[in-house]
Amino acid sequence: MTRIAADDATPVILAARRTAIGTAGRAFSTHTVDALAAPVLAETARLVAPLGLPVDDVVLGNCMGPGGDIARVSALRAGLGSEVPAVTVDRQCGSGLDAVLQAASRVRAGDARLVLAGGAESASTAPHRHWPDTGERYSRAPFAPAGMPDPDMGPAADDLAAALGIGRARQDAWAARSHALAASAVETGVFDDEIVAVDGIVRDERPRAGMDAARLARFAPVFSSGEHATVTAGNSCGFSDGAAAMAVTTRRLARELGLPALRILASAVAGTDPALPGLGAAPAAGAALRRAGLTARDLGFVEITEAFAAQVLAVSDDLGLDERLIGADGGAIALGHPWGASGAVLLVRLAARMAVSDDPRPGLAACSIGGGQGVAMIVERLS
Repeated sequence: MTRIAADDATPVILAARRTAIGTAGRAFSTHTVDALAAPVLAETARLVAPLGLPVDDVVLGNCMGPGGDIARVSALRAGLGSEVPAVTVDRQCGSGLDAVLQAASRVRAGDARLVLAGGAESASTAPHRHWPDTGERYSRAPFAPAGMPDPDMGPAADDLAAALGIGRARQDAWAARSHALAASAVETGVFDDEIVAVDGIVRDERPRAGMDAARLARFAPVFSSGEHATVTAGNSCGFSDGAAAMAVTTRRLARELGLPALRILASAVAGTDPALPGLGAAPAAGAALRRAGLTARDLGFVEITEAFAAQVLAVSDDLGLDERLIGADGGAIALGHPWGASGAVLLVRLAARMAVSDDPRPGLAACSIGGGQGVAMIVERLS
């Protein structure tokens, strides 16, 4: 393969698409993870086909699938051809964003010209797993080794809220905002152009316009007990199914195609205290901003995975973000959180929001990750 001149190799994102996000056990209850990923890969490939380039690789994030190389199975199912290689990335709920980060690194290095990247998750069909010595069923792999903090994300969100003084009313208000914005976006067709139909399903299932603060206040805490317990099913995300994908190529090639595109300015990953994993997006985003020569005040668009209201508010407070910019069409509390896909969904949302805006400022996508990690990316609209 011919290597690319450095001045042409700035990585950009284009043709970003996603499935609708389904609540686990409902619309996509029988769809395996490759059945969700394949349609968005096929559509993204179709949109960039006028470039006349082979797909050099497919990189997909996934964390709860059946094992093996989900990306390769999905690429084959999408009809990309047996000559197209693929690899699966697992950085837990940051996997989809990390997949795009890895694709961008290959393009920047000149080792690829066109990579399809994203993520997919099917909570509905994730296999049941058991430890071989005890036969005990487990829902997730360990986030940290024995002897270190390894909380589930719900109790950890309660601990984070308590540690930082993020009260129940503020969390419920944020969740109500997420539902109101997402429900409005669904009804007005804001999401229509970014969603690829899967067996005729084109509408996000979870958003509820009537999920206001008064209704949310009726939910009891579900992860912890005692005075510090403020995290409920209402101010948390839902288990979800979905997929997202996009093409990563060079700036020169993107301009030739003429599609709306996002230039990747900087990205970063970070590690943090595994006892408070919800804060992991903050150091990653801070590092990405510094690499881009920006501050939080320079941002015009922000998408942070809303696993829990407490978590996204903690990250916002730490970075000094303008909360009005975060998830302006709702986030995962309303839409759902298909773990391995969620980071890629953030980029789909940034691409859609920035394409229709006159605001030239850059955007941030960031995820906090179980076990105490974060991943972030800064993008700007390519004129």
